[in-house]
Amino acid sequence: MWAAGDAYERYMGRWSRPVARAFVEWLGAGEGLRWLDVGCGTGALTAAVADRCRPRRVLGLDRSPGFVAAAGAAAPAPAPVCFAVADASALPLRDGVCDAAVSGLALNFLPDPRAAVAEAARTVRHGGLVAAYVWDYAEGMGFLCRFWDTAVALDPAAAALHEGRRFPLCRPEPLRAVWVGAGLTDVRVAPVEAPTRFAGFADLWEPFLAGQGPAPAYVAGLDPSARDRLRDALRQAVDVGPDGTVALTARAWAVQGRRPDARCPAPPARPGPPARHQTPGTAGAAGFTGPPAPPVR
Repeated sequence: MWAAGDAYERYMGRWSRPVARAFVEWLGAGEGLRWLDVGCGTGALTAAVADRCRPRRVLGLDRSPGFVAAAGAAAPAPAPVCFAVADASALPLRDGVCDAAVSGLALNFLPDPRAAVAEAARTVRHGGLVAAYVWDYAEGMGFLCRFWDTAVALDPAAAALHEGRRFPLCRPEPLRAVWVGAGLTDVRVAPVEAPTRFAGFADLWEPFLAGQGPAPAYVAGLDPSARDRLRDALRQAVDVGPDGTVALTARAWAVQGRRPDARCPAPPARPGPPARHQTPGTAGAAGFTGPPAPPVR
């Protein structure tokens, strides 16, 4: 479902970038930090961190080689950014080597989000930041809500596939509970919004044909006549402006917390597994060696 970076960019990546920028602003982190982006996808959050935070290093990890390749190709130069293929449940980093571990629009797709958050917390120093954001599938993702409402009206069985039902994690209280359960402190949750303006109905509809994501996967499973009925009904369900554009809003829920300060000397760092399929010309986890940055406040 998640493999082709270019297709994902048109479906979701272009909207994830303004949300990533708003998320980074909300974090209010300082300069010169060592960042880890877990489930980096095509690099929207990594790029926002590199552009706005003047980091010492940003390492983006994703289990999809196609996304890692797309992120590496789009990475700003000469930003201190590198990417590698790795699993969120077994991060290729030693304990406490990052100042901030973040994740954008990935947590709900992981097999065990709670374990992934605990693993991310392991990689940050005491007092370090652990944060993420996920789409508000139930109420805040305008174009997806229109899509699924239309699909369910035509095919009631589609209700079981609606991301709002499938991902109960993507709400404020479940997110807060995961962060608290991982032992993080100073936990905060807030909405992050960005406009989603489509050039026309075709600009909204055509990305659903690329198979990148749950809704496009549903479309791919329809026969041609059912697909046409869905397209026509969706056209009627959205408001098209005088200039032909479709203006909607995307909302995400963002959460952040901190690894508690150590009250005794930290145990010896344990090595993690090596990163795999590193993007050519980049440094791997070794880029996180050296003394810690100043506290993230």
